[in-house]
Amino acid sequence: MNTVRFLTPTLHGALDYAAAAALIVLPFLLGFDGLALWLSVIGGVGLIGYSLLTDYTFSAVSLIAFKAHLVLDLAAAAVFIAAPFVFGWTGLVLGYYLVMAAGVIAVVVLTNPDSQSSDSRRRNSPTRDNI
Repeated sequence: MNTVRFLTPTLHGALDYAAAAALIVLPFLLGFDGLALWLSVIGGVGLIGYSLLTDYTFSAVSLIAFKAHLVLDLAAAAVFIAAPFVFGWTGLVLGYYLVMAAGVIAVVVLTNPDSQSSDSRRRNSPTRDNI
């Protein structure tokens, strides 16, 4: 029973672009510098990049399966969890990276990858126009 997994790929995609914007803008607003700033910005740009290639509503080209996209999300979360400890970040930077990672993990856990809102399922399903 997947009642906990209520996010569709379409909603997940919208959240991806909102998260990417936050990853790019927030470190500047919070006064981060050096690697703490640029890891987040690169993470946001990377998220936009693989989102544009994912098989869901908000992509430009469907080259990456949605389930592979979820694996990339979890890999990014793992990097965000490890980075503060590897680089010795504390305080606001530590909190920021752990909260962002937790948000990504929560979205992945709450996403139903098998819901019918995937672009490929819509493109491949018969309609009156292509029957």
